[in-house]
Amino acid sequence: MTMEQILQVAPSAQRALFQRYHIGGCSSCGFQPTDTLAQVCKDHNILDVPEVIRTIERSEDVDRRVQISPLEVKALLDAGVEFSFIDVRTPEELAIAKLAQAEPLDYQNPGKYMGLPKDRRIVFMCRSGMRSLDVAAYFIGHGFTNVQSMTGGILAWGEQIDPTLRRY
Repeated sequence: MTMEQILQVAPSAQRALFQRYHIGGCSSCGFQPTDTLAQVCKDHNILDVPEVIRTIERSEDVDRRVQISPLEVKALLDAGVEFSFIDVRTPEELAIAKLAQAEPLDYQNPGKYMGLPKDRRIVFMCRSGMRSLDVAAYFIGHGFTNVQSMTGGILAWGEQIDPTLRRY
């Protein structure tokens, strides 16, 4: 399969390859969409292609487990469950549409979140659910055990919860 095909089937592959093998994060370690996984492994001196495939499969499983739907987030909010609901979108995006219940990520002091208890429930959101998955994976990689990403981001919130939200 080409990398483009793999990324369509397993969107977490890019993140998994970068985290485990430092592949695909920058121009020096990147790959082309038309490259096959075998070619990418060969180019990066990785001999165990089946292990790379298992890494991608595990990453997809983690992504499925950390996702939470907008309806589930709304239910948590309505029930008064205590958790950190953090919007990782840029200030420019927040100016277009935001949820009053979500705390904007403090880009001036992103380290403050590392001081939260490692078992604190944290739900991240973004525009479409992809950046928040990256942030959730980052926190999981730093020992946080109760981290989730809102599937579909604010776009899904607008479709499922509040159709009056501006779309962009």
